[in-house]
Amino acid sequence: MGDLEFLLPVAILGGVSLFWYVVIKYTTDYLLKKKMIEKGYVNEEGKALFKEADVKANKFAALKWGLIAFFGGLALIAIEYIPYGPESSLPYGIVILFVAFGFLVYYSIVKKEADKENE
Repeated sequence: MGDLEFLLPVAILGGVSLFWYVVIKYTTDYLLKKKMIEKGYVNEEGKALFKEADVKANKFAALKWGLIAFFGGLALIAIEYIPYGPESSLPYGIVILFVAFGFLVYYSIVKKEADKENE
């Protein structure tokens, strides 16, 4: 392993930290919305906005992860057919480019849908 031995603990700590951040963020957001509604700070129109924001945020989540997985898989297939040396960073670059292209495809689809809704 050599010089990269420190990456495993960093990756594990980062993953656990990210997990707890997401759990705490969604829990506190939910509790804040719930208390605002219970205290009467939000009328019926505000409640509808909360629900609409949640629906819009999750509307394309499956599409995003599907495209990322698809283009990531295409990258792995492409790596099989491209010759490279054992110390080459070419496979990492190919995976990053394909995944970035997947994000761009996702962005263009979401942008078109948003433009249709705004018309």
